[in-house]
Amino acid sequence: MAFLDAPLDSVDAYVRFLSAQDVPVLRQTVRELEALRASQDSVSGKRIAAVVLADPLMTAKLLTTLQARRTLAQNHDITTIDRAIMMMGIGPFFDTFSAMPTVEDVLAHRHDALVGVLKGIGRARKATHYARDWAILRHDLDVDEITVAALLLEAADILCWTFAPTLTLQVHALQRANRWLRSAQAQRAVFGFIAQEIQVALVRAWKLPDLLVALMDESSAANPRVRNVLLAADFARHVADRWSNDALPDDIAEIEKLVHLPREALLARLGVPGEELYRFFPPAT
Repeated sequence: MAFLDAPLDSVDAYVRFLSAQDVPVLRQTVRELEALRASQDSVSGKRIAAVVLADPLMTAKLLTTLQARRTLAQNHDITTIDRAIMMMGIGPFFDTFSAMPTVEDVLAHRHDALVGVLKGIGRARKATHYARDWAILRHDLDVDEITVAALLLEAADILCWTFAPTLTLQVHALQRANRWLRSAQAQRAVFGFIAQEIQVALVRAWKLPDLLVALMDESSAANPRVRNVLLAADFARHVADRWSNDALPDDIAEIEKLVHLPREALLARLGVPGEELYRFFPPAT
């Protein structure tokens, strides 16, 4: 397993580097899957899927493995985790995903980077929670597809923390030194490219189903399903900073348009602290 300490000269070079790595998963994921394997004759695919969906790295690992093994006989895309497990079969799933490396072991001597990975995974989980809830409110045709897309939206960022920790820490050092510096500017200064450019190329290189790729496509943000995914990721990132984040009022306004929920009900559903509520209502006239 290699680490990248210097920038590469193209997005494709980053994608080749990241795609060549054996993606680690959370130690908790390994432990839970080992426990389920012990009772695999009675365990359900949905129970396994719940463990997979708690870990964006494991989710990516499963989908990319399934795509790599795709045969001509498979004439439709698999876009959700429970369907992926059904397609693979429970026994073969456990055989395939045994003895996986863990993030905690890979970054055992890079605690600062491990913290970055865990925070990124935490944001992805929050984004998944929000995206799923809003998709239900919108009566989306397939809530599980929205869930998977939201979970994978920042895969490139999490992988950069994992395999390019030195460069990623430089990005955050630039932002700490200048609080007005946008993430994209800092990423371009260090990596030569922004994380979104790498993300788009990475999910295409992984040959993920076209539908999942489309749900993560910022150029299609006018589509309500895509907007659901993108807004969930933005909101999770901003609220992870603090409820006083300057971007949150705009996020709330966009979410309100998306789910058509009255402002009071939406703020309660999002769990906005009482002392911050005033920020999300227009001033009285």
